[in-house]
Amino acid sequence: MRTASRQAAAPEDSSRLRRETMQSAEDTIAAIATAPGRGGIAAVRVSGPDAFSIASRISGREVSAASAGRFFFSKFRDASGLAIDEGLVLVFAAPHSYTGEDAVEFQGHGGAVCPRRVLEACLSRGARLARRGEFSLRAFLNGRMALSSAEAVLDLVDAKTTRAADDALSRMNGGTAALLESLYEEIVPASADLEHFLDFDENDAPEGFDAEFSARIGNLLSKAREAVASVRASAVLRSGVSAVISGPPNAGKSSLLNALLGEKRAIVSAAAGTTRDYIEGFLDIDGWPVRLADTAGLRDDAADEAEAAGVEIAKSLRREADVSIEVEDGTAPDAPVREQAGRRGRPAVKVRSKADAPGFAPREGAIPVSSVTGEGLDALRAALKKEIEALARDPSEDCGGFPSRALAALDEAEKALARAAEEFPGECTLAANSLRAAAEAVGGCIGRVWSDDMLDKVFSRFCVGK
Repeated sequence: MRTASRQAAAPEDSSRLRRETMQSAEDTIAAIATAPGRGGIAAVRVSGPDAFSIASRISGREVSAASAGRFFFSKFRDASGLAIDEGLVLVFAAPHSYTGEDAVEFQGHGGAVCPRRVLEACLSRGARLARRGEFSLRAFLNGRMALSSAEAVLDLVDAKTTRAADDALSRMNGGTAALLESLYEEIVPASADLEHFLDFDENDAPEGFDAEFSARIGNLLSKAREAVASVRASAVLRSGVSAVISGPPNAGKSSLLNALLGEKRAIVSAAAGTTRDYIEGFLDIDGWPVRLADTAGLRDDAADEAEAAGVEIAKSLRREADVSIEVEDGTAPDAPVREQAGRRGRPAVKVRSKADAPGFAPREGAIPVSSVTGEGLDALRAALKKEIEALARDPSEDCGGFPSRALAALDEAEKALARAAEEFPGECTLAANSLRAAAEAVGGCIGRVWSDDMLDKVFSRFCVGK
C-alpha cells in the first residue's frame, strides 16, 4: 500500500505584518509620492476610509464616490483655512484605485515647502504618515496586484534602460504573475492526483499510470525551466551587470572607458600608473544595464604604495566581475597575453587596443579597437552583449547575485520538480512531497502562500509614497 501523510499547501498565518496591516486598514494613510527637491509638480497621495472627507476639507469642495474618475482644480487650505497651495485633486473610489481603497491625490507645486504643507494638512485632519511601501502592500493585500507585480513597480522606478523599463512594465501588468499562475495551477492538480493515488494499492493502479504521470512531471519540469530562463533575464535587467576593464599600464584602458561611455570620465596620460583607484560609469548595451569600471594597470613593480593599493583593488574587482574585459597594447606585440576570467569562470573578452597607431599588430581572439577613431567599438559591444545574454541564460548561475523573489521561487520549484522526476515511480511518497514543495515555492511568489518576513523584505524596499 502506497501511503503518505497529506499536508495541503495552505497559506501560512502571516501573523504580525498581515494582522497589523489589516487592523490598520481602518487608518487613512498619506505621503508625498514624488521625489523630493525642486520641480514643477509634486503629488501627495491619500488612501483609506477618510480620504474623501479629508480631500473635501482641504479643497473646500464635496468629494465622494460620485466624484470618482474625475479631477478638479482647487486651492488647498490647512486646518485654519489658510491657502497653502493650489492644483489638481484626483479622485479614485474603491476598488478601482491603486490600493483598492478610496484614494485621493493632490497635485500641487513642487519644491521643499508646498508638498510638505499639503501633507501636514492631511495629517492634521486624521490621516497618518504611510510606512515604506504601504500603498503597494495594501494593493497586494486587497488583491489589486500579485506580489511579483508589486516588485515590478519598484523595478520600473529603478530601471536604467528602456529594455529594463519595458520588462518591468510587462511584469507589473501581470506578465510574470501569469507565468507563475499557470505553472502553479498545473502543479497543484498533479500533486493532488499523486496524493490520491497513494491511497490505493499499487496493484490497482490504472494501466499506464506510471508512464503517463512521469511524462506529466517531465512536462512540468520543462515549463519550470522555461520560466526560469525568462525570469532570469528579468533579474539581470533588474540588477545590472558589472564589467571590469583590466590590463597592464598604458594599455589604453582609460581611453577605452571614455570611448565606450562617450565622455571623458578617466584621465588619460602617457605616464604609467596614472589610474590609482577605479572609475565607474554606466553603459547601455542593447538595453542591458552595465556598470563599467576602469582599474589601475596590473604590474608587479608598482611605483609607490598608492599604485600598489590600486593594483590590489583592480585584481579584486576583476575576480568579482560578471564580465572581464582584458586590454592588450596592440603596439607591443611581444607583451605577454594574460589569461584571466571573472568570478563566473568565463574567458575574458580580449581587446587589442590602439588599432589606429603605427606598429599595431593584431592577435587572434582579440578584438582590434581604436579609442581614437572608434574602430572595433561596435564589435566590442556585440561581444559584451553575447556574454551578458549567456550569463542570463546560464542555468548554473548563482541567482544570489541577481535578487528576485520570482527567480528564487522558480529555482526552488525547478529543483523540487527535478527531484520528483527522479523519485517517481520508485518513491511515490517522496515524489508527492517534492510536488507539494514545488507548489508551495511558486505559491509563495504569487501570494497563495506568504509570511511576515517575506512581505516585510519586499515592501520595506519601497519609498514612503509608494
